Amino acid sequence: MISLDPDKIRANLKTRHIGRKVVVYNSTASTNDIAGEYARNKANDGLVVLAEEQRGGRGRGGNKWVSSYGQSVLCSILLTESGLNAELLPLTIAVATAEAIGKCAKAEAKIKWPNDIILNNKKVAGILVESSKHGPSATLRTGKYTANVIGIGINCHQQKTDFPAELRKTATSIDIETGAVVDRISLIRRLLVSVEHWLDAAEKKPQKVIDRWQKLSTQLHHRVAVIYNRKRFTGNCIGVDPQQGLILQLDTGGIRMFHAAQTTIAKAN
Repeated sequence: MISLDPDKIRANLKTRHIGRKVVVYNSTASTNDIAGEYARNKANDGLVVLAEEQRGGRGRGGNKWVSSYGQSVLCSILLTESGLNAELLPLTIAVATAEAIGKCAKAEAKIKWPNDIILNNKKVAGILVESSKHGPSATLRTGKYTANVIGIGINCHQQKTDFPAELRKTATSIDIETGAVVDRISLIRRLLVSVEHWLDAAEKKPQKVIDRWQKLSTQLHHRVAVIYNRKRFTGNCIGVDPQQGLILQLDTGGIRMFHAAQTTIAKAN
């Protein structure tokens, strides 16, 4: 296993601000928590926090992200100057992550809304975006900003036996799918370049992100079941809206949109 090296990650990195500063921890509770501390200073925009091991990694909905030492890319990217809304940002990061993984795996990685990256029909990565408000004073409007911490976990070196028994049918790693050992440093560099590229695209032409997301979606034009406010809805996925979320043509008739923050994907009958 080759250890993560911030100097090698940053060397000739073709980005303007993502990865201007890279910090690597041997072990930490959560890279998102560390990036959240850096978020107190707006000048830390583009900071990347990496760890060989997380003791308290988390996924969406409070789920734990399981990863042993040196097996994954455990990455948090701090954005303090992004103007993207809460729905478009995760879509953008999903596209960027899927493309970076696809290039390394030499196979098209897909997106399962709202936060999973799929390789050969199994989950290889997950995304968790957390936001917080900052500013000099709660009573002053000037100087206030929203910080977004983008957590990305990518399974790299795991073998089937490394996953808990209940996940072996649904989870995978890049090594499993390629039969080779992925270079995590190269993958991280690709990821950072891809994130910056798609963030720029989302700022200038958000429809470009939506179009690419739809091409990579595992759910578009398929029957989907979701849980929203403890109620189950089923229907055909007909698209995604950058403001409102997933769009379903409901089995009961009509069209409805579901925000990612309040919605969970369930198994369709």
